[in-house]
Amino acid sequence: MNFTFTQKSRVAVILLVVTAILLIVPVQAGTRFFEGSPNLTAYIAGTDEFTAGSEIQIPVVIKNTEINTNYEVSPDIMDRADVPTTAKFVTVAMSAGNAPVTIKTDPQMIGDIASQGQQTVIFSAKVNESAPGGTYSLPLILNYTQFSYVDQYGMDTFRYYYVPVNLTLSVPLVIKSDVIPEIVSATSDNLVAGGEGYVNLTIANTGSLDGTKATVQITQHDDSPVSPVDSSVYIGDFPAGSTVSCQYKVAVAKDAGNKTYPVDVTVLYQNADGDFVSSQTKTTGVPVGNRVTFAILTPPVTMSPGSTHTIQVEYENTGDSTIYSAEARVSVVAPFTSSSTIAYIGELAPGQTAVASYEISVAQGATLKQYGLDSEIRYNNALGDTYISDPVKVPITVENLTGLQGIISNPVYVSLIAAVIIGIIYGVVHTRRKNQ
Repeated sequence: MNFTFTQKSRVAVILLVVTAILLIVPVQAGTRFFEGSPNLTAYIAGTDEFTAGSEIQIPVVIKNTEINTNYEVSPDIMDRADVPTTAKFVTVAMSAGNAPVTIKTDPQMIGDIASQGQQTVIFSAKVNESAPGGTYSLPLILNYTQFSYVDQYGMDTFRYYYVPVNLTLSVPLVIKSDVIPEIVSATSDNLVAGGEGYVNLTIANTGSLDGTKATVQITQHDDSPVSPVDSSVYIGDFPAGSTVSCQYKVAVAKDAGNKTYPVDVTVLYQNADGDFVSSQTKTTGVPVGNRVTFAILTPPVTMSPGSTHTIQVEYENTGDSTIYSAEARVSVVAPFTSSSTIAYIGELAPGQTAVASYEISVAQGATLKQYGLDSEIRYNNALGDTYISDPVKVPITVENLTGLQGIISNPVYVSLIAAVIIGIIYGVVHTRRKNQ
């Protein structure tokens, strides 16, 4: 190809421009670090104060604060993959040390932390329920590798060497001083299903704080059949290590069994800052007896239509508590009538029996079959509260009686027999007087 003068001039200009650019732009330089190592520190992000008995999350920030100023930059140096100030393949574990906590999280891998870099790792823990207040140190164990040196083969071939590092740091943890209630004992007085009674609690302050203006409160635990009637007792000062006794009136549902049921206990108190705070809630068991029930031991009474009987009904207290000032009552409905339906039976301890008498009449046209008359017991418990029992059945069989029993049970026959006897007696007496 032949160039004209103008074309040759243009090519020369382009070559000159390219040459100038190549002269202006420097060759890319590399960096070589002579020495250095990671400098790792750790602290808890946010609050580091926790309360006894709490489930907590501990966010720990791990930072590499190292800055390496001992290096050179040269076009003859190629940048290397690793530098001595980087902590590589970092694994973090936390232990409780002497702190009253339980660490639940296993060791965690968090990767590399370069110079001025940081990583956050979260540990789950449980503070012991009776942990005393104070500042504790949690050991933080770091395992990682760091660059040691490199062998270079030729211009672009390197062999890197690393060393393992095991480092333990201390992370401060603060446990607040609190009133910590501990249930020493829980008993009950006359507490049975379907009634009211008292719960007696002895409570110790196992915390490290002296509470003031304290009130001990009980509340119903979930769907427990035990619920407080009086829920608060003011105790005033509640120093650490002290013990106090409280009594509460509670009610028990009718469907409760003979077993122990839970109630929750909390202390409301004034702390050192003058604030009113609530302690952790403790749950304790309250023993409950069977509800007051009765059984009728009397076998079925047999009556004939048109008869009247004084029947004896024997009641047994089959519950777990003594009843007082008890009255038994029978409810009569057709074909029965009665002139006395209430009988006083007094005090009756568990397993004891008492007999009540009722005068019962049955109509002449009564259907021959077995009947059951409802009977209830009205009584007082040990607190003087009045209750009425569930009804029990008094069994009465109505049938035609034969022979002497039938005659005796029929008031018409009895009246006729009485009239005959009276007539005979009158005749005998009248005859004797006449003969005299």
